[in-house]
Formats: sequence, C-alpha cells, structure tokens
Amino acid sequence: MVEHWSPKPGVGSSSLSTRANFLETMNNFIQYIKDSFEELNTNMTWISREEAQKSTVVVAVFTIIFALAVAVIDKVFQTGLDNFFKLF
Repeated sequence: MVEHWSPKPGVGSSSLSTRANFLETMNNFIQYIKDSFEELNTNMTWISREEAQKSTVVVAVFTIIFALAVAVIDKVFQTGLDNFFKLF
C-alpha cells in the first residue's frame, strides 16, 4: 500500500467531508446561541427596571465613597512618609 502525503503540510483538504464538518459545527454553534437566548427569556428571572436603577445608584455612591476613602488614606501615608524622610 502506498501512502500519499500532501505537498503542503498543515493545509486542510477541500474534501466534502471537511466542508460538512464545518457546516455541522456552524449549525451546532447557531443552535447553541438560539438555545441560550431562549433560556434567558424563559428560565431567568430578571429584576425590575426600578430595582436595577436603585442598585446602580447604590453601587455608584459606594464606589465614590470608597474612592474618597482610598484617596484620604493615600494622602495620610504620603504626608507621613514625606515627614519621615525629611528627618533624614
């Protein structure tokens, strides 16, 4: 039996089975996307728009407070280190 090697290694063939595998993979991917959207619409419970807005405001306020706290702590440490190194 003689084994035939492709003159360009690593290059896929253009056989029908390769195209069929690609189409099957694409169909599986499309079906996965459709199933995902269906599950998001039917099996998930979503919070109301008002609750989402309230939660967004709470997160924004907490983020600002946290950022200010970090800035104050940073300034305290910076001042302390500046004073420490002035001694030497």
